[in-house]
Amino acid sequence: MGRVHRLQVAGGFYHVFSRGNTRSSIFNDVGDYVAFLRQLEKTVERFDWLCHSFCLMPNHTHLIVETPEPNLGAGMQVLNLSYARFFNWRYRRVGHVFQGPYRCVHIRREEHLVQTSRYVALNPVRAGLAPNPAAWPWTSYRATAGLEPAPGFLQVDRIRGYFRSASSDGTKEFRAFVNAPLASLDLVA
Repeated sequence: MGRVHRLQVAGGFYHVFSRGNTRSSIFNDVGDYVAFLRQLEKTVERFDWLCHSFCLMPNHTHLIVETPEPNLGAGMQVLNLSYARFFNWRYRRVGHVFQGPYRCVHIRREEHLVQTSRYVALNPVRAGLAPNPAAWPWTSYRATAGLEPAPGFLQVDRIRGYFRSASSDGTKEFRAFVNAPLASLDLVA
């Protein structure tokens, strides 16, 4: 069976996710999470991406990226391959780290982008890893919500902008949107 063709467009927004091989852990401790974020930062810089959101879970990752050039595939190959090399080196193992190539959903509407940012932020809550999105340290939620400074590679203004008004920078409204009852969440995975 051949590779799945993925749409790649200049200026495209994507919800990208990668899962550990056989759903195994790809992050065993803080060092692993930090190493992935460093590699994500390098990838964002190298491929001129705009990273609007991320969530690292023990056995998978979620990213929302915008690609000014149609280079999502090349960037994801670099990101996942370099992290897999690190992981295999660190744990003295060989073989696949990720379960096949990354998967992605092309985000075509602003409403979809906003709902996807909510979905990504709530992933640790749904998995029972945190009581609320602010309690999970490996996500962009706290930065987007104005609870901590954003890392240099993270663009928070786009998501905040959907909630901004003349009297607010949008952080409080973003927090309220994400923390609204789960029954009101449209699933966008």
